[in-house]
Amino acid sequence: MKNYQNNLFSFNALVNALEKVPTIGKKSARKMAYTLAVENAPLGLQIAQAIHDCIAEIEKCSICGALSHGEVCHICLDSGRKNGTLCIVSHPKDVFLIEEIGEFHGVYCVIEDYQNCDFANLITRIQNEQIEEVIFAFMPSLESDMLVMFIQEKLMHLHLHFSKIAQGVPSNVSLDNIDHFSLARAFNARVNA
Repeated sequence: MKNYQNNLFSFNALVNALEKVPTIGKKSARKMAYTLAVENAPLGLQIAQAIHDCIAEIEKCSICGALSHGEVCHICLDSGRKNGTLCIVSHPKDVFLIEEIGEFHGVYCVIEDYQNCDFANLITRIQNEQIEEVIFAFMPSLESDMLVMFIQEKLMHLHLHFSKIAQGVPSNVSLDNIDHFSLARAFNARVNA
């Protein structure tokens, strides 16, 4: 039996690749591989092409760090979004989540690694875009609280209003594991940071 499976090199390579996707185990990876390569090969090719195109075309916005189809994302290009509010998130995928709830109409800043964050550039952006409020939308945790304090200290001289998302967001849970209603509620009921 093992010999049979080991000789299916390309199928096993697909299973092993799918298994590396978060939340996909060996059994699910095998089912997906079978569906995409055998039962519905056109779907498999469509997904492969979509992945290829996405890798080739998607980049991070040079202004905010969110995902973009060019150097600057459509949010940063939208003058209607320049309303004096800046939402700081820790990952580009968090922008998707916040945009889906439709409660925030300002601009974003993605800080994935605060140690390499260009605070001089962020300060210039805040001044140029006349930002008045900075909203922190981080996963609630002690580490996030320390990061909020660190960023506030770097921006304190700008006399900004700082707030963070509140109710409905449990501690140590990433934003992509929170339902839209709770995230919307947390955004609307944000508290001073």
